[in-house]
Amino acid sequence: MRLSIIALSLACLPVLAIGEELPAPEGRVLLSISGDIAHPNVGGEAFFDRSMLMALSPLVVCTRTPWHRESGCFQGPLLRDVLAAAGVAADSIVVQSLNEYRAEIPVEELHDYDVILAMRRDGEPVPIREFGPLFVLYPFDDHPELHNEAVRFRSVWHVAEIHAP
Repeated sequence: MRLSIIALSLACLPVLAIGEELPAPEGRVLLSISGDIAHPNVGGEAFFDRSMLMALSPLVVCTRTPWHRESGCFQGPLLRDVLAAAGVAADSIVVQSLNEYRAEIPVEELHDYDVILAMRRDGEPVPIREFGPLFVLYPFDDHPELHNEAVRFRSVWHVAEIHAP
């Protein structure tokens, strides 16, 4: 099953030639990726609006989180596919929230688990007051080993920026 999800995710990536830039966002920018990236679209950064993000391998992860009373079904692109679209080749990334909280995430972990950049919960856009508009979400229910302090700190909500050192 996991291999089919990965294959489907790779098939959904936009086709980018080496050095080709991403299209410019047409809507409100939700995410910027800076640092060592191969596919910038605004200056030296990669900017993504909602439609650009949802065009990248949207996946639904139904899980409980340490911060919600009830389980929910979250939807968003695989974070590894967002990084691939921007051309990130780093071993780790730094995710920053709107309030400037930062967490470093090893990229290898994004290949070991189907971590999404959650944009919707139970079919509705995730509002800022409930961890939105973007939230790094691990599949907690599928992998009990993810219930630890390190992963909780990496589960950044109110995501605004990613930096690839």
